[in-house]
Amino acid sequence: MSRIAGVFAALRGQGRQALIPFVTAGDPEPGATLPLMHALVEAGADIIELGVPFSDPMADGPVIQRASERALEHHVALHDVIDMVRQFRETNQTTPVVLMGYLNPLEVMGYDTFAETASSAGVDGVLTVDIPPEEGERFVPVMKAKGIDPIFLIAPTSHRARIERITAAASGFVYYVSLKGVTGAANLSLDSVREKLAEIRESTDLPVGVGFGIKDAQTAAAMAQFADAVVVGSALVSRIEANPGDAVTATAEIKALLGEMRAAMDAAA
Repeated sequence: MSRIAGVFAALRGQGRQALIPFVTAGDPEPGATLPLMHALVEAGADIIELGVPFSDPMADGPVIQRASERALEHHVALHDVIDMVRQFRETNQTTPVVLMGYLNPLEVMGYDTFAETASSAGVDGVLTVDIPPEEGERFVPVMKAKGIDPIFLIAPTSHRARIERITAAASGFVYYVSLKGVTGAANLSLDSVREKLAEIRESTDLPVGVGFGIKDAQTAAAMAQFADAVVVGSALVSRIEANPGDAVTATAEIKALLGEMRAAMDAAA
């Protein structure tokens, strides 16, 4: 059983949902990421989603776009992100890590090289926004052969046949984008998300995580009523941006917010 599957199985037995924080690797500088990853776990993270900095992140809103820009100013590349996971694994062998990013860096490295290097470093999953299942005929089997779960996005506009195609290619979990827009956008409709998750579950037994628009403990707790995982990104990354040059304060604020979300989710469960 993979680390991701193990986490969901354990949480299911406890009647709890996964909390998945997102941060951009190398933001605000490379040395801040490893301590931040450990802080996320201390605050209640079940899985960590680690963003690979990219110059043209089409799915990300302005907060995470600026995080990528800060990381790229320090020349943080895909191989650096993998090294961060390798260092994380020196003291944490249990918390799954999912890399979130875009196709270009993987194409440059090569699927086989990436899969081999990432797997040996302890990466558990990869969410590549711009590789749809139709273009993943080589990507998916290469990842799965190395024990890396390919995680795909499902949009509010995805119809039944499309959902079935996505879930057939995915493993680990599927990520439902809770709104039409980019990360950090507003106008989250809980009723619409609930209805869509019911439709998705008719096509798969994989856990369904929900992200894009989770801003506070109240929203996280409400979403945990019907999602298997709650993903939060911009609300955390904005704390880094609000505390330039003060990683200690940023980390403390991130831990506080994540802890509030964990407590609210557990109380709701």
